[in-house]
Amino acid sequence: MTIAFTKLHGNGNDFILIDEMAGTVIPDDMKAQFAVSYCDRRFGIGGDGVLFISPSQTADVRMRLFQPDASEAEMCGNGIRCLAKYAFDNNYAKTKSFSVETLAGVLTVRAGYDAAGDFSATIDMGVPAYDAAAIPAVGSGDFSAEIAGMTVYAANTGVPHAVIFVEDVAAVDLDAVAPQIRHHALFPKGTNVNFVQVTGPSAITIRTFERGVEGETLSCGTGSTASALISAKIGKVSGDVVHVETVGGPLDIGVGDRATMTGPAETVFVGEIPF
Repeated sequence: MTIAFTKLHGNGNDFILIDEMAGTVIPDDMKAQFAVSYCDRRFGIGGDGVLFISPSQTADVRMRLFQPDASEAEMCGNGIRCLAKYAFDNNYAKTKSFSVETLAGVLTVRAGYDAAGDFSATIDMGVPAYDAAAIPAVGSGDFSAEIAGMTVYAANTGVPHAVIFVEDVAAVDLDAVAPQIRHHALFPKGTNVNFVQVTGPSAITIRTFERGVEGETLSCGTGSTASALISAKIGKVSGDVVHVETVGGPLDIGVGDRATMTGPAETVFVGEIPF
């Protein structure tokens, strides 16, 4: 048999998508190992995760994301935009505004194409959590701590994120520094790690080391959201929208009581896997 798949990316954060709207394609007890095998960039298709789209009892569609280390992520900002594009293109979303069930809750999406034919989606990222218990992290109240000589802030924007401000993100040796925070005992479930450089009154540049990928990704939607929100919360930027430049491209983050994320998604190719 063969399994149809679609490859998409959001600012270079790339995903293999499996359509299970008509029924289960990969049994649940095989999804994690499927992600391990096919996310491999030499012996598989290559990707930062495998998205599964399926029917939902509480939303228009359901999203699940399995990562290259076999873990299942609660949410993914770039991943949900990719899934939104696929849902929109395949008429699973009947209007430009629809809902997606994730492990982090049901999120609202506004999606469509502009006059130039470029797709973008705005995601209601919900109410961010800064309290240590909700991240989760050790401590109480808004989280901040000194780790390895760095001041670390944290928030949960669907998944836990640590945020560190630096003068020059390009100078950070992510592979050397980020794992010290990602695996620190203050984060009992681990954390993603973002290094942030403030570049303007309402602009930042970030680099992200992702939990589950265990390395730097070209873009991270939930990380961009957390970085923008914390930047605004502690007064490093101002305005209702923070422009975030990731390695793979830009995102715009609305920093009101409920965060929003706006950015692109692109279909790269479709194919079949002998299975």
